[in-house]
Amino acid sequence: MEIIIHDTLAEMAAMLEGPLDKRPDALREMMAPTRAIIPIPGDLVDIHHNGGGFRVDAEDPRYLPAVRRMIEQDVLGQVRRELERASQRLAEVGAAQPDVVKVMFAMGDPGNEHLMTTSGGYYGMGGGSEWLYLLAWPLDEVIGRIGHLAVHEFHHKVRFTNVEWNPVTVTVGEHVIAEGLAEAFVRELSGPEAMGPWSAMVAGEAYERAYEKITANFWLEGMQHTSAYVLGDGPMQRFGQEPRGIPDMAGYAVGLNLVDRALAGAGLTAAEATVLPAAELLRRGGVSL
Repeated sequence: MEIIIHDTLAEMAAMLEGPLDKRPDALREMMAPTRAIIPIPGDLVDIHHNGGGFRVDAEDPRYLPAVRRMIEQDVLGQVRRELERASQRLAEVGAAQPDVVKVMFAMGDPGNEHLMTTSGGYYGMGGGSEWLYLLAWPLDEVIGRIGHLAVHEFHHKVRFTNVEWNPVTVTVGEHVIAEGLAEAFVRELSGPEAMGPWSAMVAGEAYERAYEKITANFWLEGMQHTSAYVLGDGPMQRFGQEPRGIPDMAGYAVGLNLVDRALAGAGLTAAEATVLPAAELLRRGGVSL
């Protein structure tokens, strides 16, 4: 498998060292390779800003030092090394992998409340294309986890090279299990300190309510439904979609709980479970909903 990582840190440094009025076009040029796989219409600058990306329409003295810090700490090298480790581990269990993976990293905006609170300062997307898209603001607790974020998204890509993801028939459960299994794989590969914050954001009574609603709709089909049960009401309202009474990011906690129970029951590693559809993994693990 070939890993292609665009040197966006150098591009963003040059962008931020240049005049403000040139930055929107520079951002469009940087993001252009991913345009065909972004499922949102509109200008790339608006999409970037709405997704919590650093602003190219305003000066912020925090931006350039943050980019330089990520260059000094070799964040993109971190991404490559972690992806290579993940690929090797998944190859050992016979999981089919894509021929090429391309990585686009963008810096986040520390003034974006959704990014910094709901998402914990970073997030990624690794859909059906060859691209991984990563976005982060380099908090001390985030900068060393960007490579692990890449592994989480890469796991999705490998999983759905082996397990069908049909936007029409995919279920809430398949999406929830995918998120839980990706985090379990990160933990298995690099330890619990490598995990993202998302699976620990909902606990107690809120978790119990979320678990009940998610499992009650586990076999609901259609990608138009699944994100609401994974990301929760806040992101759905933010994107103009229907909330379902789910706490923010609750799908990660429920997914990891189900995956941990299934792996323990089946005697499988997260890597080995990568190739199993959600229903088969739960069946083997003796997990009933």
